[in-house]
Amino acid sequence: LPPSQRSRLGGVTSKKVGGAVVRNRARRLLRDVFRHHQHDLAQPVDLVLVARPSIAAMGRPQVERDYLAALRRAR
Repeated sequence: LPPSQRSRLGGVTSKKVGGAVVRNRARRLLRDVFRHHQHDLAQPVDLVLVARPSIAAMGRPQVERDYLAALRRAR
């Protein structure tokens, strides 16, 4: 697809989330979940996800569940 027809993701991870390793893991989790579900979106969107400190203790299934719940609330 041309760039104008793709969904885009921006991620925000502040130092409150944790050290550099924890913040990078949080960004990887957010990107991975977005990548696996971006084709489920009805139309291209620009999405900004803000990582909260609780993500440091979460695994991928929990992050995915929260991501999908947030999308349902946003629709």
